[in-house]
Amino acid sequence: MTTSSTIDMQPNHASPVIESFSNIYFIGIGGIGMSNLVRYFLAQRKNVGGYDRTSTQLSKLLEDEGAIIHYQDNVDSIPPQFLNSHTTLIVYTPAVPTTHTEFVYFQQKGFTMMKRAQVLGDITKLSDAICCAGTHGKTTVSTMVAYILRQSQVDCSAFMGGILKNYKSNLILSKESNITVIEADEYDRSFHWLHPWIAIITSANPDHLDIYHNAANYRESFEKFTSLIREDGYLIMRKDIPVTPKCPASVKRYSYSLNSGDFHADNLRIGNGTLFFDFVHPKGVINDIELGVPILINVENAIAAAAAALISGAQPHEIKAALLGYQGAKRRFDVRYKTNNRVLIDDYAHHPDEVLASISSIKKLYNKKKITGIFQPHLYSRTRDFADEFANSLSLLDELILLDIYPAREEPIEGVSSQLIFDKVTIDNKTLCSKDEVVDLLRNSHHEVVVTLGAGDIDTLLPEIEELFRENRTE
Repeated sequence: MTTSSTIDMQPNHASPVIESFSNIYFIGIGGIGMSNLVRYFLAQRKNVGGYDRTSTQLSKLLEDEGAIIHYQDNVDSIPPQFLNSHTTLIVYTPAVPTTHTEFVYFQQKGFTMMKRAQVLGDITKLSDAICCAGTHGKTTVSTMVAYILRQSQVDCSAFMGGILKNYKSNLILSKESNITVIEADEYDRSFHWLHPWIAIITSANPDHLDIYHNAANYRESFEKFTSLIREDGYLIMRKDIPVTPKCPASVKRYSYSLNSGDFHADNLRIGNGTLFFDFVHPKGVINDIELGVPILINVENAIAAAAAALISGAQPHEIKAALLGYQGAKRRFDVRYKTNNRVLIDDYAHHPDEVLASISSIKKLYNKKKITGIFQPHLYSRTRDFADEFANSLSLLDELILLDIYPAREEPIEGVSSQLIFDKVTIDNKTLCSKDEVVDLLRNSHHEVVVTLGAGDIDTLLPEIEELFRENRTE
């Protein structure tokens, strides 16, 4: 059993192609998905550097760990050790436009250039990969699987899409285990580079329609993902997902859900800040599992994670102990401040179904308190495509503070703004404002439970909000 992060260990399944490079340069180095690869290559004693548009807490941590990062799209800013095409591998995120100055330079100079997902697939193809995919839930499930296995005799390496609070990292490397847990990202069909031994699909609600254009194409990408499972592998898929598996006939298929399927929960008990359930699996039951992050939406996530862990060889008592000790992933229903009178929760929810699940869980936990949501829409295209659905989910709040759209990789789309959502929200207590106005807005009114929602930079507000709550603390 292991209780600490091991990002400084040498993994036992390195890729021979990638190993031929001594320098690794990242375009978009500060993203949560890229950063675990940055840490991997630092652990491999590579020279690691890169570009990102803005300095963030995460990018500063990477600099502290040894990465050389600059924040201007300028070839002259690239450190000279990364300018040799024979010794430097370029890793880029698909969110980077092909007109990006550094991208164009490396392309014209004949550097080897690989997408993040391609590199991840190459690194992990020699391991037993547990790949967790889904529109939502994949970060929580993958971090749960990683934590359970890490706390068991099975052990694992893990490339996670969120910071696992137990280890304060999104990377785990093992010297002994050949199992690698991976968050399988469907954006730009990235998960098609992976080679699953165990594939988990948590959901397939249409998203990224700027890439897929329609729901049929989106779901087809998940079907393609299932076709990549090894012949001796496993598919664990949430019951009633409209995806037809295309995996080899020899792959063992299992269903799961909250109440039914090969893996499910029974005897669910919620109250007094605790959550217990019995985990039913094909060979028996693990009784009285208590969740360390006791919210209803995590029960189904725990079922999927426990199923993968059980198949991997974790023992029932190890699964039970780990789910109690699991602290969650940063920015996934992350309780940042809590007193008897005031609660602050941060959640990465950025799809209408995720927003609905988050708000519904909060209302169950705090059914006698006023729920205020601060939502930052992510991407113009997602706002355009799901304005009605966002409005329906946000209308469950008692109060809404709606921020401007966080554009991320996109240029503005004419006629698309947060106003599209705001006008459709049915509650009267709603405000449309800029991010800079939020703290003053909270300062001048009373709030009981506040949740920040979104995948942009809304989390940068949290230190100020926490400080405001401490200044006005009443027990």
